[in-house]
Amino acid sequence: MKKFLVVWLLVVMLGSATANTVLSNTNLSNSEWRLSIKKPGNPAVAHVLGTSPSGVLTSDRDLPVSIRRQIQETSSGMQISIEITAKETVYYNFEEQLTLPAIQHEDCQFLMPGFWYRRNLRSPEEAPSYATSHSWQVREDRLSTPLTGIYSDKTGDYFTVMRLDEFKHESLTTHSAGEVILSGKTDIGSTGFRNSGGNTSLVFGFPYQEAPHTYIRKLTLVPAVQAFEKLEKGEVRQLTWEVRKGKAANYSAFVSDVWNYAYDSLKPAIYTNAMRVEQAKETLSNFFRESYVDKFDLKYFSGVHMRTDDCESTEATEVGFIGRVLLNAFNALEYGEEIGDTALVHKANSIFNSYLQHGFAANGFFHEYVDYGKDSVTQEYSIRRQSEGLFAVLNYLKYEKMKGRTHVTWENRVKILFCNFAKLQKQDGSFPRKFDQHFQVTDASGGSTPSGVLPLTMGYAYFHNKSYLESAKRAGKYLENELIAKADYFSSTLDANCEDKEASLYASTAMHYLAMVTKGKERQHYVDLCQQAAYFCLSWYYLWDVPFAQGQMLGDVGFKTRGWGNVSVENNHVDVFIFEFATILDWLSEECHEPRFSAFSSVIKSSMLQLMPIPDNMFDIGKVGYYPEVVQHTNWDYGKNGKGFYNDIFAPGWTVASLWQMLSPDRVEKYFNAAD
Repeated sequence: MKKFLVVWLLVVMLGSATANTVLSNTNLSNSEWRLSIKKPGNPAVAHVLGTSPSGVLTSDRDLPVSIRRQIQETSSGMQISIEITAKETVYYNFEEQLTLPAIQHEDCQFLMPGFWYRRNLRSPEEAPSYATSHSWQVREDRLSTPLTGIYSDKTGDYFTVMRLDEFKHESLTTHSAGEVILSGKTDIGSTGFRNSGGNTSLVFGFPYQEAPHTYIRKLTLVPAVQAFEKLEKGEVRQLTWEVRKGKAANYSAFVSDVWNYAYDSLKPAIYTNAMRVEQAKETLSNFFRESYVDKFDLKYFSGVHMRTDDCESTEATEVGFIGRVLLNAFNALEYGEEIGDTALVHKANSIFNSYLQHGFAANGFFHEYVDYGKDSVTQEYSIRRQSEGLFAVLNYLKYEKMKGRTHVTWENRVKILFCNFAKLQKQDGSFPRKFDQHFQVTDASGGSTPSGVLPLTMGYAYFHNKSYLESAKRAGKYLENELIAKADYFSSTLDANCEDKEASLYASTAMHYLAMVTKGKERQHYVDLCQQAAYFCLSWYYLWDVPFAQGQMLGDVGFKTRGWGNVSVENNHVDVFIFEFATILDWLSEECHEPRFSAFSSVIKSSMLQLMPIPDNMFDIGKVGYYPEVVQHTNWDYGKNGKGFYNDIFAPGWTVASLWQMLSPDRVEKYFNAAD
């Protein structure tokens, strides 16, 4: 027994020496620990802890738990292991603050993937933002990777902390703010950053807490939350984090390096029960069959502002954004002709014909949103919706031309739209986000500019008009200077004005399209920009599976979050916005010799079809093939249902279009490479 104790002490001492070396080498020598103990019905009591040479965390008061902290050097950095053992039944919350003494907080930019970029200063104060507080910690399931990163603009040094435990359990709580006792076991902790008297700190702990606020729905911050887990006497909770130090030339390089590291560490696997492409398209096509509305001047697939429980068609139609009615018309036409379904073909052609006749304002712009129930037509336009409508029509025209069918009137409509684009484009190459019928800018933000690049490059390939290509290149230069070089991807989604996934996705797609119409060094330049933007887009996509509690529908049906993307700082849910991005990842994988891209593309393509409503497996959706939209995976909602469910209103118009584009990976190359 004595021999065993001697060996054990030597191991501890050697481990401690190794830890000190690692800490010294990485400037991670200043940790603080806090243990909060809650007695039900009473405020929690916080205990500041110290450490001993053996790694036991101690207090000047007797604690109902013992805590051992061990550090092990790894190839990536250092691994911190915490073991909490209950001496009696206890409700606890543990936190570690790791201060980086050589790093000034004001010199830093921050990263919490899928939620926080740089300082979130594009976000309003009603959402998590540096303008509201310089210190934030959040529950891990808000993040596409359970990780916080801190990057010093001054030195180029960066530090990350990532949780490495298995995530299997989640529990319910009765409150969203204040001190809450969990109803059962959870595996969700917290992570974040803190301003520590001018220095910066990584903060992480278990179970979760969110401070200085918790974000419960769009533009709604409430007081902080701190969760307490129950441990029975003798029960042990083991926790593991990895801290890593690196150096990067800029914030973009930091984001790409962190994504590669996180991908290699978490190794997200392909979803094994993936639906086949043919089956997926067959199921989605039911949306075309059941949503068709033909009682108004405009014929359309009803795909906006519908109830999830009955999926009854509404009296509104939208060209782009959440409606995507023209892209779905093209999808239905192509698929209908492929399988010989004349009814689908008729519906698709009727939609295009009705929009050609009734879908344009006198100024040549699409009627973006028409609500027959309210007898209203939107008077404010957006570069995004106009671009998405134009994108769909150009796909349609190219397809028709390849079939030997031409549409001169449609071509003339498209040319008028391109003339309008030329009037809107600013000297710096950007397009305004929103404008009125008189071309007066109502939102000058250039964040939606990348959406305009797609139809411009397509228009050049279709009409051989060099002015379209020149316009696309000017827009590309703006994207390079203002979004990509500054690592500032913002304001692409129209129902928010903040950092969002779609800006980086569209920027990457825009560079892909520019690469399709250029050659040599110029093409390679666009490939490089595409890759840089792609890393930001990738950072929004989940590399792990968020746990759900029993009784939360998504957990009960076995939903896996890996491969799904968070939306924006304001809209904190996952969805299937993908369109061409998986195809671009496969293309970049070959162009850049990066196998991670194609491997993760396979994860996305398999995982995103999980919630396909089919008979006997409807996933709380009212009709077959009406794919869900607002998938609420964390403590956030649009006002209905919360984690583990959907909002009660959804827009399957864009989800069907997005998945269909993903399931048609050869479309882009066919468009640009097919002979006229």
